[in-house]
Amino acid sequence: VALMATKNMSPRDPILIRAFKKESEMEVWKRGADGQYALLKTFPICRWSGQLGPKVREGDRQAPEGFYPISMGQMNPNSSYYLSFDTGYPNAFDRANGRTGSYLMVHGTCSSAGCFAMTDEGVTEIYGLAREAFAGGQRSFQVQALPFRMTPENMAIHRSNKHFAFWKNLKEGSDHFEATKQPPKLASCGRRYVFNPAEGSGSFVPGEACPPYKADPAVAELVDRKRSADDQRFAEAVKAGLPALNFAHVDGGMHKNFRAMLASMGADRLQAMTSGRVEISRPEAALADPFDPDRMPKAPQTSIKSPGADEIKK
Repeated sequence: VALMATKNMSPRDPILIRAFKKESEMEVWKRGADGQYALLKTFPICRWSGQLGPKVREGDRQAPEGFYPISMGQMNPNSSYYLSFDTGYPNAFDRANGRTGSYLMVHGTCSSAGCFAMTDEGVTEIYGLAREAFAGGQRSFQVQALPFRMTPENMAIHRSNKHFAFWKNLKEGSDHFEATKQPPKLASCGRRYVFNPAEGSGSFVPGEACPPYKADPAVAELVDRKRSADDQRFAEAVKAGLPALNFAHVDGGMHKNFRAMLASMGADRLQAMTSGRVEISRPEAALADPFDPDRMPKAPQTSIKSPGADEIKK
């Protein structure tokens, strides 16, 4: 509450959540007094499972990627994992792409089989923020589950990945949010996401061909300018020799702070954590997370900056 006060926010202002697998971080954004969303707090993700990429089928251990609205009915205060909310996977986009799965949650503890596990302490704060936003009148909040922070440099590193076309579609939604600081309006057609379509664009039917449409004129300029700057940065990164890499996880990842704690434990203590009530799922897999910041390729320096809504208004 004190942090909200410093950012000119109130507990009952609406929220938005962004989850980034590669960085193992979850952000909670809140709408401030100026009507724009601003970052309130970043939470470390204790455990997510699978690989970078979307969830495709039941049992694949993949944490989902996409855009998911969360209503009050998806909140579970009596969860087996302390507190939780259901992401709503599969949404209309996922179903149009033939994807299956159920009970993909954001929850407590540090155990994942396709969920985002935040520890009991972390999910307590996130759940409380959502509860207060609902009490303030928010009908639903958006969760943006992304493979990584959708920077041009990250896109360049992952440009040879088989999911790259899907990630470019996710980046469109990320760009809409970052350029406007407003949750993008969602639609699905042609087996892809559509963001902020202008009124009168036509009927968007998941899986069917997209009708002719344009982005809402109020956001089109903001998004186009950001996209143009990002395209230039992407091209610069590739030209400068930033390698195209693919990463294979043993089974998902864990925030670097939790990994450092795990690494300092002895084998006996690690074994104890996987017996009885699971506290940390597959700790040996978490320690094998390939995203060691010290070993990641460095992006080239560039003078091109992606503009945001505030800069364009100025």
